[in-house]
Amino acid sequence: MKRIYTYGHEQVERNITISDIIENKKNRVKMTQVTAQNSQEAEILSDQNIDMIITGSDTYDDVRKGAPNTFITAALFAGRFITKDEILKGAIDVAMKGADSVLTPRSPEIVEMLSNEGLHVQGHVGMVPSNATLFGGIRTVGKTAQEAINILKDLKDLENAGAFGAEVECVAEDALVEISKHTSLVLNSLGAGSGGDVIFLFFEDICGETKDIKIPRHAKSWGDGKKILEQLNKERSKSIANFKNDVDNKKFPNNEHTISMNDGELDLLINELK
Repeated sequence: MKRIYTYGHEQVERNITISDIIENKKNRVKMTQVTAQNSQEAEILSDQNIDMIITGSDTYDDVRKGAPNTFITAALFAGRFITKDEILKGAIDVAMKGADSVLTPRSPEIVEMLSNEGLHVQGHVGMVPSNATLFGGIRTVGKTAQEAINILKDLKDLENAGAFGAEVECVAEDALVEISKHTSLVLNSLGAGSGGDVIFLFFEDICGETKDIKIPRHAKSWGDGKKILEQLNKERSKSIANFKNDVDNKKFPNNEHTISMNDGELDLLINELK
């Protein structure tokens, strides 16, 4: 564990620092990053020594409870933070709470604004979901030399704006291998193969909770969480039905689940009420 100060000057311990991440890139040490939406998921990731967690800025507090010492990136979703002032406030607020970096899909201008305030910033390039229509739909990009050059240009723009890293989504693997040689950014590969410095997947895909859904080609499941969730929901439904049935039939609550007043106190209460 490394001791650091957060943006809010709180002294904490972290499993990995920005300096470590950059050094790992130089030494070609692959790192892992997984999403978390709550403290339970975060605790599992922390226990299994996942290097980095990414979550939304709105779920950061709960996720941090489950992984108090893990490097966490807070994503500033574009629809929640619109104006420059809103973006800056949202980024500083979550950094003050202890987020180790922030991710934004916005322009290099926004990245530069955040970086100028001492925040550790990651951008987002490749098949950014909100821009999928530019590529004719959801698909892998960088399959042509020109598309790969455009991705590198986007990375250089982020680099020049002060970012330390970027999420690279759905990019041809061999293209990213070559692109990565020309940028100092730490690259988080989501569907971009081994060309990234960090291999990134979604928690629910890894755990098989989306098994019957058409998951992306790049995703893989190592479990059968969906089956267990279905069993859990069946048990929940049965329990809720039995609760309602017992209430409807006046079987619950009964004297096993209630407490009565002390001896003689009920009569006193009735007299007082009269």
